[in-house]
Amino acid sequence: MSQNRRRGTASGGPWWRWAAGLAIVAALAAVAGWGFHRVFPGGELLLAVVPAAVAPAAVAALTRARPLWLALALDVVLWLAGTVPLYGTLSPAVPADVANAWHALLTTLLPAQPEPELLVLVHTLVWAAATIGAETLTRTGTRIAAALPALAVHGVALLLGVDGEGSNLPVAAALFVLIAALALVRDGRSPAWLLAGIPAAAALAGIALVAGPLLPIAAEPYNPRQDADLPPPARVDSVSPLDRVSAWLQIPDRELFTVEAGEPQNWRLAVLDRYDGVRWTSGARFQPTGGRVPAGEWTGDADVVRQRVTFGGLPGTWLPAAERPEEVTGVRDLAVDPASGSLLAGAKPAKGFSYEVTSRVPRPAKEDLLAAVPVRDASLTAFPDGPQERLFRRLAQQAVKGAGEPIKQAYRLQSYLRTSAAYDVTAPPGHSLKGLEFFLQTTHRGTSEQFAATFALMARTLGLPSRVVVGFRPGEQSGGVYHVKSGHVMAWAEIKFEGLGWRPFYPTPGRSGAKDDHEVASSAIEESEKLEGEFAEGGSDRPKTSQPQEAGRDEQVAGGPDPWLVAAVAAGGLLAVYAGVAVAVPWRRRHGRRRAPEPAQRVLGAWRQACDDVGLGREHALTAGDVVSRQSGEISAHLHPLAEISNLVRYAPEGVTEAHATEAWQRSDAVRRAARARKPFRTRLRDRLLLR
Repeated sequence: MSQNRRRGTASGGPWWRWAAGLAIVAALAAVAGWGFHRVFPGGELLLAVVPAAVAPAAVAALTRARPLWLALALDVVLWLAGTVPLYGTLSPAVPADVANAWHALLTTLLPAQPEPELLVLVHTLVWAAATIGAETLTRTGTRIAAALPALAVHGVALLLGVDGEGSNLPVAAALFVLIAALALVRDGRSPAWLLAGIPAAAALAGIALVAGPLLPIAAEPYNPRQDADLPPPARVDSVSPLDRVSAWLQIPDRELFTVEAGEPQNWRLAVLDRYDGVRWTSGARFQPTGGRVPAGEWTGDADVVRQRVTFGGLPGTWLPAAERPEEVTGVRDLAVDPASGSLLAGAKPAKGFSYEVTSRVPRPAKEDLLAAVPVRDASLTAFPDGPQERLFRRLAQQAVKGAGEPIKQAYRLQSYLRTSAAYDVTAPPGHSLKGLEFFLQTTHRGTSEQFAATFALMARTLGLPSRVVVGFRPGEQSGGVYHVKSGHVMAWAEIKFEGLGWRPFYPTPGRSGAKDDHEVASSAIEESEKLEGEFAEGGSDRPKTSQPQEAGRDEQVAGGPDPWLVAAVAAGGLLAVYAGVAVAVPWRRRHGRRRAPEPAQRVLGAWRQACDDVGLGREHALTAGDVVSRQSGEISAHLHPLAEISNLVRYAPEGVTEAHATEAWQRSDAVRRAARARKPFRTRLRDRLLLR
């Protein structure tokens, strides 16, 4: 009799109980898989989730009286067959894709493109959760152990979807209700308990939906992408767009692309921020994305510009768009550089290829421009070794003589180049230091290639962080469509200011030699002349605070809920779990940084740890110089040499040794001790509980 009782318990009692239990386990796995909707929004996710949740439950029902190995063998075969709807065929690359999808998703800007090699990870996780849960339910007498694999999948979805849109709180509430239903079904009580227990569980889930956002971990969840290794800067095209400027100008009537837009804009193509004395190149770190482009530094007023771009004869894989893109649709294998907003297609687009872009074009107020302060970034003010630096510095200082404010210096430099040289499409191409020296001292004639490159280098001698942008004028309008031809190509320069981000400057004179024939550039030049007049009338009335300070105050106000409110909401076991996470996550992060395989990675880990310890770990826009300037005393004494070592990693990684890594962590540990000594115990405890 006891043997029959054990058999009945393991099978869940009457047939309807184990059948209902299997249905609940399948629903748990499906709901947990749907938690990836923040990673893969859209119906493609269902192809990965539904078969993976349902098939293992069916296998468990059919093989409940058979050996476990038979059930698992069927599950493996069906798992592989379940990838056919994703790939369209039986692909031998499935195991490798499962292994590589983790890192690919951690280096992808959400939403991720629903590619088979990424969706197969969700398919596999859901299948594993459904298989383990179904076999646990049919072969043991446990109550809710079958739900644990689904909870693990939900945890993975939470980590990988931190940056995604939407919320997983409804998913968590649904899991809670399903677990309660599973417990009631497996408990062996009468069906009346189900009718009363499930509504009660739903009510508790509703309370959790309201209280969940109040938890500190919900305000600032751990983002594993912070610790993921991004791809290194890569050469995009064999020919830089800046090298094409002169060639395009020689055949000005070749149509490159068309843009449907409500207003004219400069169509940006490529951003070049590195110069070696011969060529301007891009240091972009492109990341795959499903269409979202991270926002830039500017958070104020902006014009929303929607465009539909159709390719004609434009070469390369760069994708033109108005600054700054925030959403792109219609591009397969789209990649974006989060720092510059540059767009890149996975393969060269064919003629007739179209895509849509939504851009936010910053519209700062006069007060914001007058209060502009340039960022401090050594990589953006670097000037190659050579005798030409003295010439560029001397001419730049002459051009800005009497201008103290950085933005006024930029305007003066722009005016100097526009009036001291002439635009000439027949001028010799090239932007090497030798060529630009010849342009400044001898010919005084060039295209926007020479004017923009010269402006950027002269600005760098003044300490203004600069880069060169290659793009196009709006083009010829006809029926709401701008036809952009090769003759519309244009290069301009940009300078980066705190809070404002990158601001454009147009040092190239108009084709007439006096007035630019390009309305976007002309309006920017008129604005600069008006602001120069504001300076002349008196600079004492300029705002004393800038946008970054305002943003800092907002972040301080919204830093997190009151700890007493947290204590009232999170109770019992929830507090214990949360405290364990609060201790384990920072320790694991620090341990991982210290034990990185390469010396350069350990140096950067020491720098990130020091930034975390002084409370600046989340202010990613700050340069090493900014971080050092905000500290004093013993912290500054150790932080300054640590910053120098970290800069060595960024600009000369081949010279980093084990000794550098050891010294970096010694400095980082000293910063940590000094920072802890400076903070009261209550402050340290609060920061730790808030996972900051």
